[in-house]
Formats: sequence, C-alpha cells, structure tokens
Amino acid sequence: MFNKAKLILSNREVVLKILITFALLLVFKCGTYIPIPLISTESFTSFIENNNFLSVLNAFSGGGLSNFSILALGISPYITASIVIQMLQMVIPKFHEWGEQGENGKEKLNRVTRYATILISMIQGLLIIFSIGSNPANTLGDSLIQYQDYYWVFYIYMAVIITAGSAFTMWLADLITRHGIGNGSSMIIAAGIITSIPKMFTTLYSKYLGANFSGVNLFLYILIIVLYVAMILGVVYFEGAVRKVPVQYANRQAGQQGSDIPIKINSASVIPVIFASTIMSIPLTITGVLNVKESSTAGYWVNQCFSTTEPVGMALYIIFIVFFSFFYSFMQIDPEKIADNLEKQGAYIPGYRPGEETKHQLSKMLFRITEIGAVYLVILAMVPIIVAKAFQFSSTEASSITIGGTSLIIVVGVAIETFRQIETAAETKDYKGFLD
Repeated sequence: MFNKAKLILSNREVVLKILITFALLLVFKCGTYIPIPLISTESFTSFIENNNFLSVLNAFSGGGLSNFSILALGISPYITASIVIQMLQMVIPKFHEWGEQGENGKEKLNRVTRYATILISMIQGLLIIFSIGSNPANTLGDSLIQYQDYYWVFYIYMAVIITAGSAFTMWLADLITRHGIGNGSSMIIAAGIITSIPKMFTTLYSKYLGANFSGVNLFLYILIIVLYVAMILGVVYFEGAVRKVPVQYANRQAGQQGSDIPIKINSASVIPVIFASTIMSIPLTITGVLNVKESSTAGYWVNQCFSTTEPVGMALYIIFIVFFSFFYSFMQIDPEKIADNLEKQGAYIPGYRPGEETKHQLSKMLFRITEIGAVYLVILAMVPIIVAKAFQFSSTEASSITIGGTSLIIVVGVAIETFRQIETAAETKDYKGFLD
C-alpha cells in the first residue's frame, strides 16, 4: 500500500491531474451554494424530503437542489440523456449505425447526448419549479409576489438558469475527463454524494448523542454505524465480484492456457435503481404540479401506488428494479455478439459447440448471474427505506441518513475505478521513464 502511494506521489503528471480534479470539483461545490435569483428557498427542503427521486437528485448534485442553486440538477440530466441515447441505439437504426462506427460515430452520439441533456434539463427544471410553484408566496421572493400575472415568466427564467447550470456542469465533467483523473461525470456525482456524508453523521449525533443521550440511544447509534460499514463492505464485494466463463482456442496446442470472459455479478450497475426511481417519481411530480392533494381520491391512489414508503408502491418499485436489471444487463452484454466473436476467433466454451449452442449457454449464465445482481440491487434499494421505518426516522432525518441505496454503489464503483486509473497511470509513466 505504501509502495503504491509512493509510486503515485512521485509521478508529477499524476499528482498534477489529481490537483486539477480537486480544483474543478471545488468549483462545482462552490456553484451549489449560489442560489437562483428571485427564489425563496425555505419551501424547497420539505418538498424534496417527501420526494424519493428528488432526494436522489439532491444527493447527486451535492446538495445543490436543496439549496436551489444554479447547479440544482448537477450532472444528472447528462447521465439520464446518456442512458436514454444508449437504449435508443436498440430501436433507432441510425444511432445503432453510429455506435458501430468507432470514434467518429461516438462523437456523433455524444453531440446528440448533449442536445438531449439541454432538453431534459429544461423539462426537469420546469417540472420542479411548477411543482413547488403552486403557491408562489412560498416560492418567489417577497418583492415579486405583486406580479401575479407574470409568475410563469419567472418560472421559465429559473428553468433557463437551471439548464445553463447543467450545461456548465457538463463542461466541468469534460475538463475532468480530459485533464484530470477518472470519468468526469462519475467524479462529480461521487463528490456530491461524499460531501453529504458529514451531514449524515451530524444528524445521527443530534438524534442519539445530543440532548437525547442515553444507553439505548448509544447502542442504536453504534448499531447504525456498524450497519453502514457492513453495507460498504457488502457493496465492495458485490461490485468486484465476477463470474469467469472459461474459453479455449482451437488453434492452440495442448497444454497452452486459454482465457476467460468476466461477467460482473451486477453488470447493470446502478442504472435499474435510477430508472425505477425516475418512473416512480413521475406521477408524484405530476400531482405536485397539478396541486392534487393526498386527501383526494386521485392523490390517495397515486401516493399508494407510487410512494416507496407504501406497501403497493414498494412492491412496484421492486418489480421495476428487477425488470431493468435484466433489460440493461442483456443490453450491456449481448450473448449473440459474444458467441459470434468467439466463433470468428476460433474459440469456444468447453463442452459447448460454437454458434447457437454457445449463445444459449451464455444467455443462461447471464440470466442466472443477473438474478443474483437483481436481488442485490433490490436489497440495497430497500435497506434505506426499511432502516428509516425501523429506527423511526423523520422525513428530514431519512433524507440525510442513507444506509445503502444508489449513492453507495456509485461512490464505491467510482472509487475502485479511479484508483485503478491512478495506479495504471503511475505505473505506465514509470515504465516509460525506464525504457527511455
């Protein structure tokens, strides 16, 4: 460990990239504290706490949404646009053609993704603003309340600022990717989540070790910390777990080793949970925009069916996670394409004929692996909800204390990948100097 740290710190280029990354992340964090003009932020806190999807967005934006800053949405519209464009490659022939054209096609898809990011940012910004804007007295600054006929102009103006903030965040992410360490989008999301961790511990301290200190509360505090550490260890294990499919080559002599195809247990990553949260939040956001009260019949059933704190909503949430786990895993790993490539290379899976039989075997393996991954994601998504119920957290406390959930997968995954990139960059530079 110390040798690796010494190797990294002795490499000036790597150290410079790390410093650039931290500087750009600091710029992003400062932007989350700059409020949007004309807005009164008091009403935002309670609104976000009662919306699961907005709580996720707030974590991704490093608290920028709860502050209703110019970077309120952060990089999340770009992530959503990237996922949508990636899925559209399956149904739009032109996108599929670009996806197979190498760097030139990738550049075209990136351009479309950026345009989609702007559109999604504008739509999300308008939805959020109109959701809380049903009572302008709690949304707009006091000096603007008199302009009742022009509220919609103020709302569109705020949405444009939010969209510009998302475009700026996308530019920062590109700078980190080109001049810093790791993937810029992932680094910004992970940084936003990490900065919210101290708030979790201060909330726990206030709840159990502050004025309410007792032996029972001390035990509960330690229990929650132990559970948090256990979840981190579990996520680290599952994010690194792979199923290696052995491969042999027909043109190799006996005794020569073959290779393997590594398939991650959680090949879909955090995408199924994000998609499930997004779909579940849409009806709740619409009822918020239309100012539909939970006491009404429509409001009651929407809350029962799409709130993850209700039994029906929780069951629907689980179904969506499982569905998207299988959908995205088979989109990421195409058994037919892998089987074709193996056949072209004169390779085969021991015990199975090249071609159709290999494809069926890979599909069966991927299905079984995805079953484990889907159960893992369901448990990880349910733990924050169950913990909040078991420990009787208020809505404010539950939004701060996140045991498990999507944020943990993202932070662990980004940390593992970033450390590998730093290590590789340091070793590559070291070998280059030796050869010179």
